[in-house]
Amino acid sequence: MAQSNIKVAVQKFGNFLSSMVMPNIGAFIAWGLITALFIPTGFFPNESLAKLVDPMVKYLLPLLIGYTGGKLVHDQRGGVVGAIATMGVIVGSDIPMFLGAMIMGPLGGYIIKKFDQFIEGKVKTGFEMLINNFSAGILGGILAILAFLGVSPAVDGFTGALVVGVDWMVAHGLLPLTSILIEPAKILFLNNAINHGILSPIGAEQIRTNGQSILLLLETNPGPGLGILLAYCFFGKGTAKQSAPGAAIIHFIGGIHEIYFPYVLMRPLLIIAAILGGVSGVFTFVLLGGGLQAVASPGSILAILAATPGNAGSYVANISGVLVAAVVSFIVGSLILKTGKQTEDLDEAARKMQEMKGKKSSVAGSFTKQQGDVPASVQKIVFACDAGMGSSAMGASLLRKKVKQADLNISVTNTAISNIPSDAQIVITQEELTPRAQNKVPDAYHISVDNFLSSPEYDKLIDQLKNDHTTSKAEEEKNVSAENYTDSNDGLLKEENVFLNQHFSSKEEAIRFAGSVLVKGGYVEENYVEAMIERDNMTSTYMGNDVAIPHGTEEAKKNVLRSGFTVIQVPEGVDFDGEKVRLIFGIAGKDGTHLEILSGIAITCSDMNNIEKMVHAKSAKELMAIIQSN
Repeated sequence: MAQSNIKVAVQKFGNFLSSMVMPNIGAFIAWGLITALFIPTGFFPNESLAKLVDPMVKYLLPLLIGYTGGKLVHDQRGGVVGAIATMGVIVGSDIPMFLGAMIMGPLGGYIIKKFDQFIEGKVKTGFEMLINNFSAGILGGILAILAFLGVSPAVDGFTGALVVGVDWMVAHGLLPLTSILIEPAKILFLNNAINHGILSPIGAEQIRTNGQSILLLLETNPGPGLGILLAYCFFGKGTAKQSAPGAAIIHFIGGIHEIYFPYVLMRPLLIIAAILGGVSGVFTFVLLGGGLQAVASPGSILAILAATPGNAGSYVANISGVLVAAVVSFIVGSLILKTGKQTEDLDEAARKMQEMKGKKSSVAGSFTKQQGDVPASVQKIVFACDAGMGSSAMGASLLRKKVKQADLNISVTNTAISNIPSDAQIVITQEELTPRAQNKVPDAYHISVDNFLSSPEYDKLIDQLKNDHTTSKAEEEKNVSAENYTDSNDGLLKEENVFLNQHFSSKEEAIRFAGSVLVKGGYVEENYVEAMIERDNMTSTYMGNDVAIPHGTEEAKKNVLRSGFTVIQVPEGVDFDGEKVRLIFGIAGKDGTHLEILSGIAITCSDMNNIEKMVHAKSAKELMAIIQSN
């Protein structure tokens, strides 16, 4: 457990670092293009336009990073104070202060956040703007002075030491060995943290002094991943072999490196192919004098060519390094695939990849099994989730309403994945759960959604059913429709269980708060709180439209004493695996008695106008009235 917590903490820290840089990649590219075009050694040397280069790298880029870092911690005010504090490290140094910005930006956001929490409810009416403006200015100014006097010299020395270390590694031919750390770290989703948090800042200083930096090629080189995917094209089996060509194109041209991570996870020995490919590629870059004059993001061959200095030698060096890395990883990967006997389960590897990433992967859908058309004469649609009490019930409520509006006689139910009936014709699940549902009922038509409250898949499915469905009386069975529970929800939504203007530093803190309310209200046993955490770790309870519905696992149903709800308003939002949540509905469901009110919540929350009204509600009664009016 401790090792798992350390891994999660490292991943969160890495994601936070990259989150400060990634939104500003466009600015890095703009600076790189201006540098490539107009400096004395550029494509179109221009002394006047070249004056943009130094101010952009010294002021613009660090200020953007500092503002973004502060905004991540405390929204707009955090961004402003973070930028003011960042100015201190910028002025205190002669080198680009990317690392300093990554320190002072979040620190500024944290300080102003704590100040705002301290004075909350203590400021007299009419003085809010005065206090807000002066507090941001005073705290920002103090932090800027501290950054100028202390942080800037410290970061200056640290960066200088790193540059000397890199130069020493290059001089002694040891730089290729960095691939021993970088390639495994990429599989652990620390690639952005390494590239944008460490390599890019040092690389920017090298570009300023030398015109290019080899460091910007260490993580972005698509060669190692391309070689592994090509090996699967020739020597893989089943779904892995069939999907590898498409994955190779996405990886090499699109620059989405994480698409090859599941292929490595299927055969962990392939990390050797990635490492050896990386080592050989970096060795080639060093040998031929490769390097980039701007950050290449994403790590596409097109981005690398665009950021390559405008001379034939640099193009030869960079292209050669990519090709050598691909050839070496292909040869080693092919030997591993030909001699290994491990079963290839791409769906399971994709699921494992998302668990390691700690949030939804943008390429996870590329690995789901292909299937045919929607079946004819559909009579039964099943929504499925782990426990069958929360997200699936809300999704079923919304689709049931759409089915009724379309005048289709189709049964729409919800259940736990373990209880999906064998005669289900269409099964709808969250993307992360689709492989489990496919294993349970392989003959059904499966639909994956990432947003139960407003997925476009609902309307798409209704259109297909209206065109293809043969009207027939759907079987009347244990339908979890609201009509079955018209008198069973009295007192489920209580005013004392509605909490306004809450602040949470993490989703776990928010879920534990919701669970504690359910425990205090006598709805669940204490063990249910840990089951709520476990359930969200399995698959995010984020529903879309800024809403999350934390609830327990299927096994935790035994810890539910009676159905109950808590509604938590979080105006500033709390991060749920990269998604901002402003409304939290903690759920405990017993014998389906919660489903009527849950259906109403689902329909209410499917409209963003209602979300905004609830987020800005000034009292528990006002918020409850919005829910009950739908």
